Amino acid sequence: MKRKIVVFIFLSILFLVVGCSNNESELNLPGDIPEFVKESDFEKIDWDKKAVTFNDNIMGNENKSGVIGADMPSLSGQKWMWHLWGIENPVATKLTVVGLHKETGTVHQILTTGWTINLAGENNGADAHVPSSVKIPKAGEWALLIYTDEKLFDQLVYEINE
Repeated sequence: MKRKIVVFIFLSILFLVVGCSNNESELNLPGDIPEFVKESDFEKIDWDKKAVTFNDNIMGNENKSGVIGADMPSLSGQKWMWHLWGIENPVATKLTVVGLHKETGTVHQILTTGWTINLAGENNGADAHVPSSVKIPKAGEWALLIYTDEKLFDQLVYEINE
């Protein structure tokens, strides 16, 4: 009888430990990330929807968002020009970019000046644009979540190896 009780207690503890560890999130958001960025936003990433080149030199999702400079990504930092379509009042709109490294599941600030910058007016056929300096921390597959005025606007998936 004692043996059954010991086995029951052992299995109960094992079940509790395994159950609790499965509930932990694999995603660890940085402490300074804007509060409107939610873990559920990362669940919406379609890793198969890779950015494509359009308008000769913009890489992204045609008629939604794209970047000049992303076709030559660098781990040492570079300048990218963001382009967004469907923005009604670009000068009054804020752009936030959040990067997720697929392999490690780590979330990073991509813009070197902070999480968020102000957009400017039309350029290259887009309704809004803005230049920025970016730093990609490590090689691999990246999803860049793009927010406008604190709402998820689009996602760009890039392979960055250099």
